[in-house]
Amino acid sequence: MGLREVVIHAWSWLNYKSVYSDGDNPGMPNRRAFPEANAMWVPEEDQKRLAAYKLLQAYDSNQAAELAEAGGDLHARERREFGDPSMFLDTVMSHVLGREQTIAVAGADTDSEQPTPDEAMAARVQELLHQWAEAELLPMRVQQTERKAVTLGDGVYRLAWEPGKMRPTLRVHDPGFYFPVLPEDGDAGDYPTRVHFAWELPADPRRDIKARLRRITYELDWIRPATASGVDETGQRAVRAPLPSLDPDSDNPDAEVPPPLTPGDLYYPETGAIARQYPWNDTPSYLTCYLTDATWVLEDIKGNPDVDALPLESATFATRGDGEVLDHLDLMLDFVPVIHLPNTVPPAEEHWGQSSLAKVLQIFDELTSADTDSAKASATTGAPMIAVWGKAAGSGLDVQGVAPGMLVKVGEGGGMSALDTSKNLAELRNHIHDLEDRAAKVARLPAVALGTLDPSQAPSGYAMDVSLGPLDALIASMRLARDHKYALLLKMVQRLYMAGQHPDWAGVKVMPARLVFGSYKPTDKASVLELAATGVKDGVLSLETAVQMLREAGFPIEDAQREIERIQARQFEKARALADATGDTGLVGDFLGVTVTEPDPAAAPPPEFPEGDGTDGDPAAEEDDDEGQQGSGGNT
Repeated sequence: MGLREVVIHAWSWLNYKSVYSDGDNPGMPNRRAFPEANAMWVPEEDQKRLAAYKLLQAYDSNQAAELAEAGGDLHARERREFGDPSMFLDTVMSHVLGREQTIAVAGADTDSEQPTPDEAMAARVQELLHQWAEAELLPMRVQQTERKAVTLGDGVYRLAWEPGKMRPTLRVHDPGFYFPVLPEDGDAGDYPTRVHFAWELPADPRRDIKARLRRITYELDWIRPATASGVDETGQRAVRAPLPSLDPDSDNPDAEVPPPLTPGDLYYPETGAIARQYPWNDTPSYLTCYLTDATWVLEDIKGNPDVDALPLESATFATRGDGEVLDHLDLMLDFVPVIHLPNTVPPAEEHWGQSSLAKVLQIFDELTSADTDSAKASATTGAPMIAVWGKAAGSGLDVQGVAPGMLVKVGEGGGMSALDTSKNLAELRNHIHDLEDRAAKVARLPAVALGTLDPSQAPSGYAMDVSLGPLDALIASMRLARDHKYALLLKMVQRLYMAGQHPDWAGVKVMPARLVFGSYKPTDKASVLELAATGVKDGVLSLETAVQMLREAGFPIEDAQREIERIQARQFEKARALADATGDTGLVGDFLGVTVTEPDPAAAPPPEFPEGDGTDGDPAAEEDDDEGQQGSGGNT
């Protein structure tokens, strides 16, 4: 008696799909529907992942029925797909990202007139990162990756220093090309030390180019002796070759000759290790990252090696724009410049995230079936089936094409009846609404978040805020999975600038930076404005807090500090009160954002006395007059 084995893994929630499994080989993807996942070089543990990616992408593109037909379902093309999964994914992504994304460095936004050295450094780093984000179109790159992550469960960034642009470039990769080498006896959630990007290049008969496989590899390994670009023994293939060793010491010919070193490296003869001092580390490191960009002709690959075991002897290596051969090229970095972005917090000892469609995919299948049945029922409701009996039915009269205003004579004892399916259509529509509500409930997306709530039926702002409780928990969990990934990305950007020796980054040290996502909740701008104004007027809110509230509510405030300065520059009554309270004109000028110059007493003009006072300008007379006034005993 054979027992069925039930295996639960990261993509087992797709086991209910017949197209996802192969009838001849249970547990493996269907070869007709997913030929890419069954390629010779794809590791077995990655085949289910690649098949899941393609199936999820088909739902997003309204091609799930087409993929099911390729898997053997001959009636799949009759299904209706109206874009519900795509709308659902767009909604989730927009809520995760919020209205805006801002790079923030701790300590940069200080109001102190004399910032500390750390605060000044934080402000400088934040300004430089903002310039990089604008030049590298970071908001667009983030949306590209987040769309992949929400749909497929995973997204991938790749960073590289571009000498021509003098800045790190950020590229987005499909996770289907991403093959990390995860430890078998360790935590799969750890950062991998070897990462492959691999994909097949189709044949081009016109140019006589055969089908090929390209693989880009990043590997963190011990620092090795210096190498240079060259060719192999045949002279047909570009490779990297070690530099010649240094000449031995003539005074001590028996001394060990050190290997050729990259400038700045240190060699330790007692251990044979090579160390390097990176500008972002306090102590020397023995590790560096090597880059290899190799291409194979598929028919030249013998045996069944996977992507991690392809023979380099039959590969051709790419050459960078500066002439460096990408065959274990030393990148002068002690980290792998690749960031894997999971959509959800991975389970313990797991590496991959989960698609936002995972929990509701079966509901979307039911919704597709209900939409198909509704379309068929609406056809019979709009053009009902008609039955005719009597002499007209027996006379051979063709009444199949019934049109408005058509007259049919049925004769004596005859009649006519139409099939009414409107009740069925109404029930199907109610069923569709029930499925939509179930999907929203399971996905923790209330009606107000999906935009399907009638504003006139909203009970109150507090009730709407309470209804968003499940969504708050969902977004908090998804942002938790992203926070340290984007912090790692911004740290790598700073290190790449230092490694590239950009002049603007001279003397700058790496500072912790974060990508802050904006608010996603619907807000009543009028209420927020009234609350902020009342709080500032009554003295229970600072102006800084009020401006931040307005900014989060969606008011077009780009720079909070600049907005505060503009507000203060027009508050003359408060400036007069400040002058009366302190008597410090400099402080008043700082409040208004203007420079106040006090008059110099030494530069004051001499007094001018009025004419006709009886003295006619005689100083002696003036003195006598003064003495006379003092001697009269009166007060002057």
